[in-house]
Amino acid sequence: MAQEDENTDGLGAEMSFLQHLEVLRWHLIRAAFAILVFAIGAFIYMEYIFDEILLAPKSSDFVTFRMLCRFSREVMGNDAMCMASTDINLINTDISGQFSNHLYVSLVVGIVLAFPYVLWEIWRFIRPALRENEARSASGIIFWCSLLFFTGITFGYFIVSPLAVNFLGNYQITEQIQNLIDFNSYISIVTVTTLLTGLVFELPIISYVLSKLGILTPGFMRKYRRHAVVIILITAAIITPSPDIVSQMLVAVPLYVLYEISIRVSARIERNRAKQAI
Repeated sequence: MAQEDENTDGLGAEMSFLQHLEVLRWHLIRAAFAILVFAIGAFIYMEYIFDEILLAPKSSDFVTFRMLCRFSREVMGNDAMCMASTDINLINTDISGQFSNHLYVSLVVGIVLAFPYVLWEIWRFIRPALRENEARSASGIIFWCSLLFFTGITFGYFIVSPLAVNFLGNYQITEQIQNLIDFNSYISIVTVTTLLTGLVFELPIISYVLSKLGILTPGFMRKYRRHAVVIILITAAIITPSPDIVSQMLVAVPLYVLYEISIRVSARIERNRAKQAI
């Protein structure tokens, strides 16, 4: 009876397909409502979000640039890592540009802040369909997914985004061409790179799921480790503003660590599967 009660809130075997859809619909509605609540809060406090957070990486006084410059002077004894000025002036060429970005950023903030709750709603829907041992092995997945996501968001905001803004904002083919940065373009760079980094940091979780499904193996990831390293180094070289090795390693090393963690996660799944087969 307890199992039947539990299944009525998820993917129980006794439920019809339409009942599953109805349960899923309410999980999605609650998740969307949580995003809306946070988005409304972000909409109200948008001036602070723009002035103190989103527009901060374009300033040469941004904390990342100050720390890199200080490290360069105190450790390396030169100004090699002191970034060029990123005090760029933004322009808005679209009459609805500021309002549309107001709405867009509010939605992005809502999604980021509601991420753990959205995961929880998804887990509530999936959990009844899992066997007890599968549910136990997946315990804590919401915590780890959220931790990795917010770690990636932090890394993207403080490392990837400012380096990308510095490089692209100061890049010139010739001095005869002056950069006039469009507001929409700037917001897109900061939000997209930050969100993508947050998703990239979910690599160990993706590795866990694919390994559970038998799609990914540690042998495959070890075989193509060199290819992954090359891709990581190319990515780091593209988004870092200068050819110095230190700034490139700031981006490359965390990505490589994530790859190695993913290999170990996949290997653990494979070992557990082998033990169960004995």
